[in-house]
Amino acid sequence: MSVTDRSHRELHQQAAAEAARRYENSTAERERVEGRLAAGVRFPDSPDALAVRADRILDRGGLSPSAVVADIHREAMDLPDANERIIDLSNELQAWSFLPRGVRAGATVARITLRRDGRELPHGTGFLVSPRLLMTNHHVLPDESFARTCFAEFNAQVTADNLPDTVVRMELDPQTFFAADRRLDFALVALAPTGDGPAPGEIFGWNRLSVQTGKLVLGEKVNIIGHPSGRLKEIALRDNAVLVRLDDFVHYTTDTEPGNSGSPVFNDQWEVVALHHSGVPKKDDQGRVLRKDGRPWQQGDGDDAIEWVANEGVRISSILKHLAGLDLGPGRRALLAEMGPDTGLDQAMTTAPALPAAAPGAPPERTTAMPGLTTPPAPGVPVTVPMTESETETQRPRVGLRARSTAFGGHRHLVFLHGRDQQEKFPDDLRRTWTAGLNRGLTLASLPPLDPEDVWFPFYGTRLHDLVSGRESTAEPIGLDRVSAAAAAEVFAAESPTGSYERLLYEAAARAGMPQNGPAATEGFGAGLVGALHRPLSWLAARSDLDEWTIATFLRDVDLYLGDGAVRQAVLDSVMETMPTSGELVLVTHSLGTVVGMDLLTRIPDGLDPVLLVTAGSPLGLDGVNERLLTRGPHQPPRVRDWVNVWCPTDAVAIGCPLADDRWGKLTQLAVSNGRDRAHKIDEYLGHPGPAREIRGVLPQQA
Repeated sequence: MSVTDRSHRELHQQAAAEAARRYENSTAERERVEGRLAAGVRFPDSPDALAVRADRILDRGGLSPSAVVADIHREAMDLPDANERIIDLSNELQAWSFLPRGVRAGATVARITLRRDGRELPHGTGFLVSPRLLMTNHHVLPDESFARTCFAEFNAQVTADNLPDTVVRMELDPQTFFAADRRLDFALVALAPTGDGPAPGEIFGWNRLSVQTGKLVLGEKVNIIGHPSGRLKEIALRDNAVLVRLDDFVHYTTDTEPGNSGSPVFNDQWEVVALHHSGVPKKDDQGRVLRKDGRPWQQGDGDDAIEWVANEGVRISSILKHLAGLDLGPGRRALLAEMGPDTGLDQAMTTAPALPAAAPGAPPERTTAMPGLTTPPAPGVPVTVPMTESETETQRPRVGLRARSTAFGGHRHLVFLHGRDQQEKFPDDLRRTWTAGLNRGLTLASLPPLDPEDVWFPFYGTRLHDLVSGRESTAEPIGLDRVSAAAAAEVFAAESPTGSYERLLYEAAARAGMPQNGPAATEGFGAGLVGALHRPLSWLAARSDLDEWTIATFLRDVDLYLGDGAVRQAVLDSVMETMPTSGELVLVTHSLGTVVGMDLLTRIPDGLDPVLLVTAGSPLGLDGVNERLLTRGPHQPPRVRDWVNVWCPTDAVAIGCPLADDRWGKLTQLAVSNGRDRAHKIDEYLGHPGPAREIRGVLPQQA
């Protein structure tokens, strides 16, 4: 049964009334917080909450290590004071990346519009939380029937030139997935892709939700992006503060309007901390809602006449815990798992009802979301396809993926070549991640998106990992929980095939400005590093957005690939297993993949013509790397018509960029500003319009 317009208004008013009740019941706590704020306490939260928040800021790259070290060591501080200072720094020091990361987050936000009596009426706000799922309020989408009368509008906004952007409509698909809860006032609904195109999240990106604590403390600022009163997209930016944190809700002051129902509430690291669902109306002693002029509010006055005293959001962690407890079929549970590992919903799949046993002798089956289906599966009914023999043990194959034979006319081939540390990942997931990043960049460049199935994705991650693991001297692979990064680096240096690991590390640190004589100017904050290699590791980490462990292990894998002929041959053979053999090649490479790609270009068949090479986050600028390529030293890649090198100044892997040596020949070099915790991520690199425009410019339009 559909929800009527009257009952829909009642749901909205009920949400506001319950928010007002919680606001009144928490008056004592709010007054305590406001009193401490007035007394100069920056974050009037518990010491444990401050410690967890500070750890998360550091862990997620919310501050550069150099800023933390300089400020914390400026004066003697005990641990609680240091935690407060770290949180305060994250409020005060906003790097340039704060703005583009906000743009990226804003791209995931859509206006929900209602079709009624031949009209289209702005109704609320929603935001993507996975490639195919949109979150909003229960009072915005109360049930599946009502959801079928609505659609989502992305890019309902003005451009940097204050001109209307090109709005993209996406239909809601509640038959494939719909879940809602009145008390927590949330709804989660699937979106249908346009035609045979990619999923919405692969075009506009999606927010990675987290069930973990530490995303917000009392007194910290929040940001809200939405469509107040149905207008084009607006933002309430940082001029607000969290007042009260309840078990399932949070109260904050910010400038929002009723159309913001369903908006995401972000912290300064652009993590979603709450689902905005209601303003808190001011009431008189008789419990009547008051207007801005002090008179009692009446039906017909409109929500914009109400005197709102605060806002309430539903804590994301509470919503995720509720979703984890739902009794869903395997197909719908798999859709929830696409929201990512931080939600805890992928682990919840292990408690989902088991599939019926296969008939004797029948091949095992696997559940799939089947994104290409034109008719969605019935609720609770899994879609199954036969499982191949290679999938029986691992459930999903970890082998390279070929593009569709019709992609880009069947003659021009787009190939993504990944970097290190991909061994536990699935190539189809990686291909979607790369394509989603590229589609964000294409959207910002006002260019049409791509379908992941039109991309080739060679995969060598498992083979490289097996080769690396076999060389480690310890009985088990070296783990960060067992040794420090510096201690691991000492092991890597001892096992270097040509003794060049230490040289790579010191060259990278020198290019990052480390003095050649005397102690380092800064120390690794909280690391307590010891050993001969702690100085260059600490220096690189303090001047980049990567930690010591990532830097140490990355250089180990590069050194092993370049120094051991058997490893190099095995990696190249693995890549060649999934490469086109003729036509025109557009090769997009990342990290260690840029090194592999340079070698690969010396081995591709004559019938394959490389028209564009893209290197992103590349270590090719280090002499310790380029001097050991198959074609040694800086050089123009063989037969490549055009070359684009994209790099981020805070990416320690790309520390040798831009490629300044004239021997590299003619190339386009693009410096980009990646997110503070995503400096080396490929989807971050491809999410900029510059590299996306270069790639799309050499690809023909699909028929």
